[in-house]
Amino acid sequence: MAKKESTFTNMVVTLVLVTGIAAAALGYVYDFTKAPIEAAKIKAQTEAITQVLPEFDELGTSYKVLTEAGGDSIQLFPAFKGGELVGTAISTYTRLGFSGNISIMVGIDKDGNISGYSVLDHAETPGLGSKMDTWFRNPDPAKTKQNVIGKNPETTNLTVTKDGGDIDAITASTISSRAFLDAIRRGYTAYEQKK
Repeated sequence: MAKKESTFTNMVVTLVLVTGIAAAALGYVYDFTKAPIEAAKIKAQTEAITQVLPEFDELGTSYKVLTEAGGDSIQLFPAFKGGELVGTAISTYTRLGFSGNISIMVGIDKDGNISGYSVLDHAETPGLGSKMDTWFRNPDPAKTKQNVIGKNPETTNLTVTKDGGDIDAITASTISSRAFLDAIRRGYTAYEQKK
């Protein structure tokens, strides 16, 4: 009986030691990778802001706007050139994607028009919903319903044509298209609240 208790005690001690070592290793790896991951996020955010706005020389203080009670906030980044506002970059999101959340950075110029966008994060279907990276900026004059750049959300119905809107959905990916446009509308609403 004493041998069984001794074996059990040894197993418990071994499990505690293995668990402690694993926890310490995970903590070390987390601390080691935390700063580089944060730096990569800031770099990606800065690149996205530069992509979606007209040329600027200074970013103002960013601020957040709550979209709904208990919801996530949307972050706005005003940009200036020579002290004059040239546009605002908006880090916005939607939860309506086919595969969940979609995060985008959208630029609004000083006249309220969409100056650009950059898809920051999504899990949409490759070859379908993932086409949002390029689909909604088609420069072909014959495909103006496939381009949100230059459109003003005040005068353009930023919903898919299938729902009575002014924007063509990605072929075979209406849900992703609806979600993408929802993120833009959500961002523009936050922009209007704090304009």
